[in-house]
Amino acid sequence: MMWLFLKNETSFFKDKLDVLHIAPEICFIERFEKIHQEKYITADIESPLAKVKLDVHNIPFEKAKFDVVFCNHVMEHVEDDYKAMSEIYRVLKAGGFAILQVPLFYPLLDNTYEDSSITSPTARERAFGQSDHVRMYGKDYADRLRSVGFKVDENRYFEKLPIEEVKRYALPMDEPVFYCRKE
Repeated sequence: MMWLFLKNETSFFKDKLDVLHIAPEICFIERFEKIHQEKYITADIESPLAKVKLDVHNIPFEKAKFDVVFCNHVMEHVEDDYKAMSEIYRVLKAGGFAILQVPLFYPLLDNTYEDSSITSPTARERAFGQSDHVRMYGKDYADRLRSVGFKVDENRYFEKLPIEEVKRYALPMDEPVFYCRKE
């Protein structure tokens, strides 16, 4: 879905942009690097796929460096998601965008559930849906992103696509693209 969204709703494949890809998905690395070349930076706290080792709580780049930031399925793992979101906002240029996906478990809770006293993998899986998660996001996820400054479009891009295309690519029919802009 992200590929189709970027292709049809943004200039990502047309312009050479400064891109930070946190926790990069292997299926995108080579393709994105081919387009954006040295301006495409992969980063992760531990993955050997990443060019830069970083903690999303303290991103080692100057303010307003990137046109685009991708950080998918990371926030549910980090100790302080507000700090991580603020750091992504800080390194994004005005006019830039970020896509910040998280897993959504339906029915969605009204508010994000987190409890730092839950530490065992078994208890975390039971509480948050996976043994290494520290929270389960609710309907308030977009508001959490807004609280650090982002303009958030909970874009239901899949609704624009023909059903044949949704089936062909096995796209989720209930996951909006969290398209976050910095003005």
